Amino acid sequence: MMEPSYHAAGLQELVRARTHLGQFELTVCTDGTYRLDGGAMFGVVPKTLWQKRQQADEQNRILLGLNSVVVRTGRHTVLIETGIGNKQSAKMKEILLNQELLPDSLSAAGVRPDEVDIVINSHLHFDHCGWNTTLQPDGTVTPTFPNARYFAHFDEVEHGHRQFERDGVSYLSPNYDPLIESGQMTLLTNQSIQIDPMIVPGVSVELFPGHTRQLMGIHIESEGQRACYISDLIPTSAHLDPTWVMGYDLDPLESIEQKKRFYRRAIPEKWLVLFTHDHQTPMATIELGEKGKPIARAAEGDFTSA
Repeated sequence: MMEPSYHAAGLQELVRARTHLGQFELTVCTDGTYRLDGGAMFGVVPKTLWQKRQQADEQNRILLGLNSVVVRTGRHTVLIETGIGNKQSAKMKEILLNQELLPDSLSAAGVRPDEVDIVINSHLHFDHCGWNTTLQPDGTVTPTFPNARYFAHFDEVEHGHRQFERDGVSYLSPNYDPLIESGQMTLLTNQSIQIDPMIVPGVSVELFPGHTRQLMGIHIESEGQRACYISDLIPTSAHLDPTWVMGYDLDPLESIEQKKRFYRRAIPEKWLVLFTHDHQTPMATIELGEKGKPIARAAEGDFTSA
């Protein structure tokens, strides 16, 4: 199905994976890593269980990746997600320990910002859309991808603007408001997605609510082969168990049901699953293990481990 390629040691940190899906080339680029509280990432799952899969540091934080996916279709250069970016405060950088690597990663992958013509945000939390725009030395904010048409969900913007106590800190308006004001960002609605989920031929979106009410998975399909960037519905390969959902999820019960719905297609059809926050395993297929639980199966060479 896939034709893996390998990277020189100097590129392993910047280009996390590269493979082919039908006629499409998929490249996993990275904005680096960051750290979040392990308890928040695994919700009600006891630490005695999750620490077998993810080791925490002395502050109970686990290491997470910031994976963006470049899809070259032959007609379009699509970028899915844009990491944390460079607009975090000094205090937040100290907490997150993020590195702002996406521009270097794209360059290492041979992708110029001006050739990206489509950018898709699964949702608008700060760690998924940060490089939509770039903070310049003079304090202005400019589009990182000047020739791109950006896509996000209308209700994500509305939710972010309301700054709820529960999750207001996750939304930074400079990541999207300038693009909305300029007309560069197209805002999707549930109705528009139902009528036509296709962004460009071979790339479409589907709603998987739970983490946020309008979380979108991004489907990639070429020559009968399918991949899905499932975003924070399944943030890492350690979150495959349907009940292992995040404390950050607005509706954890809905997340569980949406995972089950996803697996009903992704497992039997052997989709390639692209994980948004798994630095070591950015892509894998999913199958049922001996105990009937979903497990990740990464074909040799499909990903690069640092």
